[in-house]
Amino acid sequence: MSPTAEISGDRLTVRNVRNFEYRSETDYTPRWETRTYDLAKLQGLDLFLSYWGPRAIAHTILSWQFEDSEPLAISIETRKEAGEEYSAVLGFFRQFELYYVVADERDLIRLRTNVRGEEVYLYRLRPPPARARALLLSYLAAVNRLATTPDWYNAFTHNCTTTIVFHVRDLGLPVVPHWKMFLNGYLDESLYEQGFINRFLAFKHLRERSAITSVARSLDPRAEFSKSIRIGLPDRPPPPDLTGTP
Repeated sequence: MSPTAEISGDRLTVRNVRNFEYRSETDYTPRWETRTYDLAKLQGLDLFLSYWGPRAIAHTILSWQFEDSEPLAISIETRKEAGEEYSAVLGFFRQFELYYVVADERDLIRLRTNVRGEEVYLYRLRPPPARARALLLSYLAAVNRLATTPDWYNAFTHNCTTTIVFHVRDLGLPVVPHWKMFLNGYLDESLYEQGFINRFLAFKHLRERSAITSVARSLDPRAEFSKSIRIGLPDRPPPPDLTGTP
């Protein structure tokens, strides 16, 4: 089902938020929910990097944090038709539709850590709430657009990471092209170098402390998933002065 969003002042209503209960990738209980958020209580933005193979390639997921609501996670993926398998080669051509999965973290992240056996890292990002809000609104505009007008996924130019860059540019912020945008498994290194994630630790130690897979796998299904995976994470870096350097 395609998600849609409605915004009235600070009130955000998102329909078809995915919150499935997975027993395996093919055995699950589907749940599509309508959730409301107070944009005035948006506190920050987090990044997940999920690895299923070589270090050079990862899947990126952004998640917006609210004071009094569960996080809202959005994953940019391909929408595959029934019986259709993803192909890395065909992903470079107009073969798969672009799809924004708007979901609960228990769905999007637990699917990767507990069901698919991927290694997931969680980083708290630097942007202040005002900028995180602007980025979320840009994402949701795309979500609404795709609900009526499909677009194509491209494994090189329009994928889970380069599409984030498009949204950042939509905010009028400069983005310097870098090879780590395409070998996005190293995106955390790039963000560290630019000061967008915590730099009070050496990168090696920061990455070790940002690994959440073992914690996610140990949690009772009834546990507060989003809070539990953040226990002991490195702090969010202080936001920039919006009147100065981005």
